[in-house]
Amino acid sequence: MAFLIGGANSAADTGPYDIENSLRLADDAYLNITRSSQSNTIGTFSAWIKTAAQNSIRLAGGHTDVNNRSYFYFPTSGGSGGLFSRTSGSLDLDFDTNALYRDPSAWYHLVIAFDTTQATESNRVKWYVNGEQVTSFSASTYPSQDASIPILNQAAQTIGAAYGASAVSEWSDGYIAEVYYVDGTAYAASDFGETDEDSGIWKPKKASVTYGTNGFKLEFKETGTNQDSSGIGADTSGNDNHLAVTSLAATDQTTDTPTNNFCTLNPIDKIAGASIAFSEGNLKAAVDDNGNTRGNFFVNSGKWYWETLIVSGDSVSTVGIAEPGYYSGNLFDGSSTAKGYIYINDGNKRSPAGSAGAYGDSYADDDIIGVALNMDDGEVKFYKNNTVQNSGTAAFTSLSGDHGIYYQGYGGTATVILNTGHDSSFAGNKTAQNNADENGYGDFYYSPPNGFYALCTKNLAEYG
Repeated sequence: MAFLIGGANSAADTGPYDIENSLRLADDAYLNITRSSQSNTIGTFSAWIKTAAQNSIRLAGGHTDVNNRSYFYFPTSGGSGGLFSRTSGSLDLDFDTNALYRDPSAWYHLVIAFDTTQATESNRVKWYVNGEQVTSFSASTYPSQDASIPILNQAAQTIGAAYGASAVSEWSDGYIAEVYYVDGTAYAASDFGETDEDSGIWKPKKASVTYGTNGFKLEFKETGTNQDSSGIGADTSGNDNHLAVTSLAATDQTTDTPTNNFCTLNPIDKIAGASIAFSEGNLKAAVDDNGNTRGNFFVNSGKWYWETLIVSGDSVSTVGIAEPGYYSGNLFDGSSTAKGYIYINDGNKRSPAGSAGAYGDSYADDDIIGVALNMDDGEVKFYKNNTVQNSGTAAFTSLSGDHGIYYQGYGGTATVILNTGHDSSFAGNKTAQNNADENGYGDFYYSPPNGFYALCTKNLAEYG
């Protein structure tokens, strides 16, 4: 998979254009604003999106009621992008892409430009994903010429949710970053990003746009909950069109962005038949009896650190590492194409060599297990509440090849929250401690061991 390391330069920049923050969306969280009166036919939305748990992100919407509402989503649970709108109860806009966007480790850039004044109907709505215009749709109902649709003209506007049957009730699960709404101008994707000449990867750039009366830009630089310049929904365009906050907190601001992508769990990578509930942007997992899941980054060099909060199921928890590969057999008896190495809640460890053996202290609910994976020396150590186990002697040695994050249920359901540097509060379950690695990346509860780094693309580019 291709990863973004830094944004494109702009003419006035001396270095890459970086996006510093994103907003993690989960449950019933969203942003909204009541716009001034308008009857627009032209506008643009642009945002970077990282989906989670194979659920759709309701990126933006406008509504007055069930018969007058528009929203677009990316992707659906099946992987397509879509756009829906009705005015006075009649469908006036409906799109569903044939292309599928199913990579939960990737940041996607989505731009939708509206200009219903165009004589040619295919020019009235234009989709772009990662800089390329999408032209293949399984459904494509274009608006009539000069139509003013709810997403552009209704007073109530939402980001991260949409109006359902009777209220704002269509939620998102994932991350959004660098959100633009432009009122009155239809822009192309090339106004917000460009292709890196060396890597061929689509990257963000510093955009120069005219926002219009109701336009805004969301960079998620602030953590307050007021609808003002100190809030999570602060407008940084200069228009002061700040958005109100619903069910969001400071802990939902993360540094997982298109220009520094952090490792999360992979809802696609789990044992067949396992019932695993993913949430909190693929950082929280309820892993059932003998269910298995892995992270979406694997490394074969460098020194890496991450943390796990044991939320519940202390008697059935395991934390460890594993190789990539199919769950075609048992990771611990040699029959699988991948091998696993775990630290069990009772203090034992287990490797593909066979039965469990003594290692460290037992752990329970509310404990934090740190993992220090040293692929330069081929070993891994585990920490319980910042105390290295087994007097600092490695749990496993002679590791080679690719390894990454691994969890397994062990006779029941265990709920864990992963932190690779996203959020040292573990989604509000702890008081944030705000410890970065030596490169200044990540937000950890405990300081990473000397020489160990967060699993993010900027560190991977240097050490991985």
